[in-house]
Amino acid sequence: MKINFNVENSGIGVQGNKKNSLISLMLILIESTMNDILFSPIRLSELEILIQNAVRKALIETRKEQSDHPETGQFLTIKEAAAFLHLSVQTIYGYVSRSAIPVSKRGKRLYFSKQELIDWIKTGRKKTIAEINTEVNSYLIKKNK
Repeated sequence: MKINFNVENSGIGVQGNKKNSLISLMLILIESTMNDILFSPIRLSELEILIQNAVRKALIETRKEQSDHPETGQFLTIKEAAAFLHLSVQTIYGYVSRSAIPVSKRGKRLYFSKQELIDWIKTGRKKTIAEINTEVNSYLIKKNK
């Protein structure tokens, strides 16, 4: 396989097996983004192993980052809850005082479960006309029996 790289025109020419050429081109593009150009033929099995290792590493780092951030945890502070719901802190306090929003209180602090907030939002969903008509029809059928 022969690979030609022309810096002036940024043209890459490849001769040989299409599958191997594609792999080599991918490696050139990946490695050229790091300001180093490296021409190295690689077997498909080796490329698969490299990709698997890179994905594993990225998943481990993502999990670590998620566990390091308290805002991705189970409970939110009032400011985080307000940001999550796109409401002001004062509005959240109003909902809490009317017991209109699910909240846990420990001492003087308020905590909000993210999942409970999601469920709370879903309970406020308005039914469509089709859903209302279906309920009405079901009620009338049961009533007429």
